[in-house]
Amino acid sequence: MKQRPESERLHARAQAILPGGVNSPVRAFRSVGGTPVYFRRGKGARVEDVDGNQYLDLVGSWGPLITGHADPAVLEAVVKTAADGLTFGACHAAEAEFAEEIAAAVPSIEMVRLVSSGTEAVMSALRVARGFTGRSRVLKFDGNYHGHSDPLLSKAGSGLATFGLPDSAGVPEAVAATSSTVAYNDLDAVDVYLARFAEETAAVIVEPVAGNMGCVAPAPGFLEGLRERCDRHGIVLLFDEVMTGFRLAYGGAQERYGVVPDMTTLGKIVGGGLPLAAYGGRAQIMRCVAPLGPVYQAGTLSGNPVAVAAGRALLRRLRDDPPYSWLETLGKGISDAAKATAGSLAVPVVVNQVGSMFTIFFTDVPVTDYASARQADASRYARFFHAMLDSGVYLPPSAFEAAFLNSALTDEDLGDIVNALQLALRSTIEGS
Repeated sequence: MKQRPESERLHARAQAILPGGVNSPVRAFRSVGGTPVYFRRGKGARVEDVDGNQYLDLVGSWGPLITGHADPAVLEAVVKTAADGLTFGACHAAEAEFAEEIAAAVPSIEMVRLVSSGTEAVMSALRVARGFTGRSRVLKFDGNYHGHSDPLLSKAGSGLATFGLPDSAGVPEAVAATSSTVAYNDLDAVDVYLARFAEETAAVIVEPVAGNMGCVAPAPGFLEGLRERCDRHGIVLLFDEVMTGFRLAYGGAQERYGVVPDMTTLGKIVGGGLPLAAYGGRAQIMRCVAPLGPVYQAGTLSGNPVAVAAGRALLRRLRDDPPYSWLETLGKGISDAAKATAGSLAVPVVVNQVGSMFTIFFTDVPVTDYASARQADASRYARFFHAMLDSGVYLPPSAFEAAFLNSALTDEDLGDIVNALQLALRSTIEGS
């Protein structure tokens, strides 16, 4: 096992001042055990920790680093822009130019507003949907994550989700009750919900490919079914593409699957690795946003020049030299190797892979929703995670998060990942 004394020292210090020693919960390694790895630099497909250990990074800051760490074009744009000032809290030319590039790429977006985080984008988009429709309720799906705003931290009630219940302390029941939750990929459950609440529902929000219960693809007809039902009932269909936007295709999952929502939220890749996100959609809806309309939303750092420069540089790279075919090859190579190795070792494994997103579930049940994802053996994943880490491959420190590939990975890197997979899967047997 690799020694990480400096990571251990830093984490002991952090725990005295940061809740759990972290600024975002999954970083704490609670679900896999052990001490979090503290990183000091990244370049291309690799990261280095404070103890000098190197890893192939299959997390990529949870998605934005689709071309790898320290992308030269992004760095050049950031440095050049920062030299003229970090932020103005006022208009600058690049904002509208960047917005035009986003709208040209994403099928659903006619107008767009820049913000600073995915949580902020979703919170704002839902407020706009409510303002546009004059309705209050939102339907979401179990296992989908849309940020930590109060109305979306709700879980299903008993039986069919009718009224949401708080899924976090500090969320009032009355707020949680404005959101309802049904099973992902279950149109019948959607129909039962709509039979009661269609006229009260402002929006249906969905991850078109789920990434926060692990990678789970939409079943054939699921997204199309949501589109048809929202059209029928005058409900805003909102795709949360914070993870999938510019990752599964240049136009996101909506381009890949050919289903166009009314609104879209973007984050991660759209900011080029800096804190930037966006929400947008049909012009008729977006004209509800202040100062044009009555729905208020504002942000001092929204569309700041440095983040916009980073996002523009990355999006142009993706547009001019698309990496999607290579990322698909990488994803399929890892998926096929994991399934073949697990089969030869009689280890129960399901691998879900969509483009450059994948998750290895330790289960023999197909994973199509949150209930089936939760049947996976998290303790076995924890052993697998640490074995991969010791082999120099950094995976998500949770059994229920998607891994993200980047285009800086090479054929040689793919071979190293496959070799690590074979050793790590074998170790899950020895440790059982």
